[in-house]
Amino acid sequence: MAPIGLIAGEGVFPILVARGARAAGRTVICAAFSGHAWPDLAQDCDVFRWVGILRCNQWVKLLRDAGCSEAIMVGRVNKSQIYDRWRYFRYIPDVRTLKLFLRVVRRDKRPQAILQALVDELASAGITLIDSTHYCPEHLATPGVMTRRQPTEAQWADIRFGYDVCRTVSRLDIGQSIAVLDRDVIAVEAVEGTNAMIERAGKLCRVGGWTLIKMATNHDMRVDVPTVGTTTIEKLAAARAACLVLEVGKTIMLEKPKVLELADRYKIAVVGWEEEGSQKPGARSQNTE
Repeated sequence: MAPIGLIAGEGVFPILVARGARAAGRTVICAAFSGHAWPDLAQDCDVFRWVGILRCNQWVKLLRDAGCSEAIMVGRVNKSQIYDRWRYFRYIPDVRTLKLFLRVVRRDKRPQAILQALVDELASAGITLIDSTHYCPEHLATPGVMTRRQPTEAQWADIRFGYDVCRTVSRLDIGQSIAVLDRDVIAVEAVEGTNAMIERAGKLCRVGGWTLIKMATNHDMRVDVPTVGTTTIEKLAAARAACLVLEVGKTIMLEKPKVLELADRYKIAVVGWEEEGSQKPGARSQNTE
């Protein structure tokens, strides 16, 4: 099989993709964002090179020289670093990226517009980005309650109320998550990311028992897949949350068995949710691990 490119940011997600791709017989050529990707990722790749996050031509050259016509782009980019006071020195774009930014960013600075421009730019170089969950579908959220812990009636009400609210927030490119208690929105995620929003919600809602809903309406599964992991569960427990709701088939649970085991330990219900009416209170997933 032809080699596959991996354009990698921070976190365990790129590691899961690399392992899945190699298990499927693909040679993995990794362009790892310097300062963001984990060094441990190198152990699961056949070729591993550090590249600049705004050095698009570096990615293209590495992947094309290795014979890649397909690639997967996954992993977080630490936005707090991108917006620090030294960003203009730390992130100097190459000519290819500069042209891309001048063509797109001056008109539309939204993350989705920039990511779509990257997809198009890579395609013009002969590299097609594919669904980033293709080689790790076993880690996607499944329908129903995935934990032994069931939501309470009040939490089911919050889920039904908050799902549409979260979908609107996501559609507007504000963020992927909201915190809800008693059908009242406590916090909305923005540029700070889900974990920081969870901490803020915990400070605002000392009584606890609130629900986190996370989804990404209209987001491109090639470049922007919502993820949760054991760190998310730890943050939820520390913030006294009681329920986590994830969009079915579109949210990656990093190391899913560990996430569900930890959620049960902290008595946090984890629910895979689709459209209103697609599940009823008490419905358990048939794919609970």
